[in-house]
Amino acid sequence: MLVMDLHARAAYLFLITCLLLLLDINELVSATKKGMLYPRPSESRTIFELGGVWNFRADMSANRSAGFEEKWYSKPLAMTGLVIDMPVPASFNDITQDENLRSFIGWVWYDREFYCPFYLKSDIQVVLRIESAHYNSVVWLNGQEVMTHAGGHLPFEADVTKLIYSSKKNRVTVAVNNTLSPTTLPPGEVQYDPDLPNPWTLSHQFDFFNYAGIHRGVKLYTKPVSFIDDITVTTDFTETTGHVMYNVTIVGTSTTADVKLLDQNNSVVASNKSLSGILTVPKVQLWWPYTMSSKPGYLYTLQVTYGEDIYRLPVGVRTVKVDGTKFYINNKPFYFHGVNKHEDADIRGKGLDMPLITKDINLLKWLGANSFRTSHYPYAEEILDMCDQHGIVVISESPGVGIVQANFMTNKSLAHHQEVMFELIRRDKNRPSVVMWSVANEPDSGIPEAHSYFKSVFDYTRSLDSTRPVTFVHGGSSEARDPQHDQVAPFVDVLCLNNYQAWYSNSGILSSISPKLSKYISAWNQQYKKPIIISEYGAGAVYGFHSDPPLMFTEDYQVQLFKEHFKVFDKMRPDVLTGELVWNFADFMTQQENTRVLGNRKGIFTRQRQPKAVAYVLQERYVQLGALSGVTVKYMK
Repeated sequence: MLVMDLHARAAYLFLITCLLLLLDINELVSATKKGMLYPRPSESRTIFELGGVWNFRADMSANRSAGFEEKWYSKPLAMTGLVIDMPVPASFNDITQDENLRSFIGWVWYDREFYCPFYLKSDIQVVLRIESAHYNSVVWLNGQEVMTHAGGHLPFEADVTKLIYSSKKNRVTVAVNNTLSPTTLPPGEVQYDPDLPNPWTLSHQFDFFNYAGIHRGVKLYTKPVSFIDDITVTTDFTETTGHVMYNVTIVGTSTTADVKLLDQNNSVVASNKSLSGILTVPKVQLWWPYTMSSKPGYLYTLQVTYGEDIYRLPVGVRTVKVDGTKFYINNKPFYFHGVNKHEDADIRGKGLDMPLITKDINLLKWLGANSFRTSHYPYAEEILDMCDQHGIVVISESPGVGIVQANFMTNKSLAHHQEVMFELIRRDKNRPSVVMWSVANEPDSGIPEAHSYFKSVFDYTRSLDSTRPVTFVHGGSSEARDPQHDQVAPFVDVLCLNNYQAWYSNSGILSSISPKLSKYISAWNQQYKKPIIISEYGAGAVYGFHSDPPLMFTEDYQVQLFKEHFKVFDKMRPDVLTGELVWNFADFMTQQENTRVLGNRKGIFTRQRQPKAVAYVLQERYVQLGALSGVTVKYMK
């Protein structure tokens, strides 16, 4: 009994340590509402990448706090104990053969040394930026703490001008914790089993592997001491004239700036001298989705010069709106035909991988998909850059996945959820590809606590951006799936409904799809008269498995399930249904379960991006849907 008490006490101390840090991080981040423009090189801004192979150690101590107690940040990590090589960016989980590291819960530590690549002058600032680390981070430069951050997927940065050395080596140290609690996003709970050699496990309600580490770039960049802090752009058009409304916030004393809008020939099409105003664009080239124009993804450049600082922002002129049961882009009805995705790949996990990103964009265009949802968290800015350029429409989703209990909807949880929405919208507000915000995926929206919690999240999100519709993705409990009992559906602009007929419901019965799915969509339509997207549907299929008649987990069953869904979709569009997004673009890793065979196999492509039989069926459909928009797209072979 004494041993059990000691184990329980260790578990308690471990959890309290994590929660106290989370509290400190949340309080710090909530006090910071400045701008955070994506680092783009210019005549006044230089960027230095700190990616590569870093030193790494997981804190295997009982309460996971040895690194803080022994001040590992005060000297090179290799001087405090054994280190291994760790690539940045990458998830740490699959880099070694160590199962203890793959399933590790707690603090991991990174460091690397570098020489300052900039000539330090009195009129420049040096900023250290981390673009994503999961989930909670503390960062030191030369032994001095410079920033903390709560949550993964979104960037954080700090001015390090006064701490960086110009004439000797610098050392950056990052501690990252993948622990989840009832107040994190996504939420989770630490569990402890004293009978296991590795007693710490993490309970959560999301169906993807909890990859962790420094997942995106680490950068140093410079900017002048008087600089452009933020830019907000909204757009509209009247007939052939475009309107670009902009607002520039600065750190400095001047009240003027040189603002120019350049076309793709680098010609100035409009200009102004004010920090805010409207730029009028004659013969405007609109930003169109991939399947709605022979010239999709047209981008202008907003060039802002303030004193010595120059920043160039890509701008697409387009409008989005909801009217009745339809979704409009540039005043034309838009039908979402696309996919859900994951940032997930062999070895690197959720680490940024530009060859993979480029491959995925090419596969989306090969499919004829015009859209995807960032299920279930914000994706890398490099992905969104390519969506802007190629005209691929994005539903941008927060990490609000797994909010399925009342104790995940407390005031503290709400404050963090709102902070995440602020960071997401601050990052992506100017992107033409992003047409809608999704605040959560499959929460338990049928319980009473969901009403006030999500009303606050929706109200706050709309206060940050009134130009885009807001949604969340329905699913979960039986109450949440009932349009008359759902507590959150009244707040949405677009209904996104997940439905797995003949998979989770009426498993193996393909003939159930037509009557059951038709009834389900009709019930939501009758209740709300809002646009409806079937935001998830699908079936698992193991590549190369076949049977006749079709059986679950074969490619034949997946193909037939899709075809049966298409029949229902065709009856419902365009007056009731405004979109269909398959689950999932590619197979992906999950935690180990007796219902999963090396991850989730619902992809239309394998994890290695090889097409299953259903990919060709989906391509044929999406080509036809694209043709209905009046544009014949030539797909790459």
